[in-house]
Amino acid sequence: MASTWVSGRASGPSTLRRAMRALRFCAIEARPAVLAVSMLRFLAGATLALPVAAAPDPAKVLQGAAAWVLSIFAVYVGNGVSDVHEDRVNGSRRPIARNDLDPRTAAAAAAVTAALSLVATAGLPAAMTWVVAANLVLGYLYSGAPFHLKRRSGGTVAVVCGSGLLAYGGGFTVVVDGADGATPLTLIMFATAATCWMTLVGIPAKDLSDIEGDAAAGRRTIAVIWGARAAGNVMSAAALLLAGAFWVASAALSAPLTGTAVAMFAGAVAVTLAGRTAHAGAARGRRRRPYRAFMTTQYVVHITVLSSNIGKDMLLL
Repeated sequence: MASTWVSGRASGPSTLRRAMRALRFCAIEARPAVLAVSMLRFLAGATLALPVAAAPDPAKVLQGAAAWVLSIFAVYVGNGVSDVHEDRVNGSRRPIARNDLDPRTAAAAAAVTAALSLVATAGLPAAMTWVVAANLVLGYLYSGAPFHLKRRSGGTVAVVCGSGLLAYGGGFTVVVDGADGATPLTLIMFATAATCWMTLVGIPAKDLSDIEGDAAAGRRTIAVIWGARAAGNVMSAAALLLAGAFWVASAALSAPLTGTAVAMFAGAVAVTLAGRTAHAGAARGRRRRPYRAFMTTQYVVHITVLSSNIGKDMLLL
């Protein structure tokens, strides 16, 4: 009896430690930088919806943001499970690729988190539940059998575009809470520009550093089909044209997004400069620089929107 008691006593902390370790690795697999920018997208949608909101509830906005980020967590952990082969070819240091996190444990965590993201919408507008559910479906279509939309650039663009628009739409949905009113022009403009930035700039930027693994997994990305130079040229042209068009449109329509447009244009220049050295023969770290510039720009652009559109009578955060 004594040995059983001692064994049982020891197993509790041990099990808890294993669970916490697995949770920590799942968080790393979900990419904290991606989770953070996903939160910023949702909050940007909420902030730009404030002009048509009667009396937004900050607690509900934060609840909606938590539900949204949980859905992103589930999608990215699930994607890590499906990407283990190409991640290892690419030399990824994420937990599943380096055998620190069992794929079965990760898959279970993704399923539980997906369910939690839906539960977290309780008490929010019914449309928010559909927003989260749609994001989970897109995530499965991207990574799961038999769809695997990740294997082609077109499928990736469709999923990323849909998920991006859902993030801003979710923020709008929670703030407006069923009230009548047209969607603000600033929200439409920013959501469109930011989603195009994700798809037209972010996808080729990421592909530049993943050519070997994508090719091994049978993906048909621009970088795999046409090479790093073509992908870099597409990325640079898209970044500069998009940022320039956003700046011109903001000025022409007198939208309060000029500072955001300037930040995006600066980011486009940074992405272009980083892309000049991201040729096929370059080390993976160098080919990763355009993606880092892309991600940094996302942060700056969204923080600019939040800081410039929350006035003393719009205290959301």
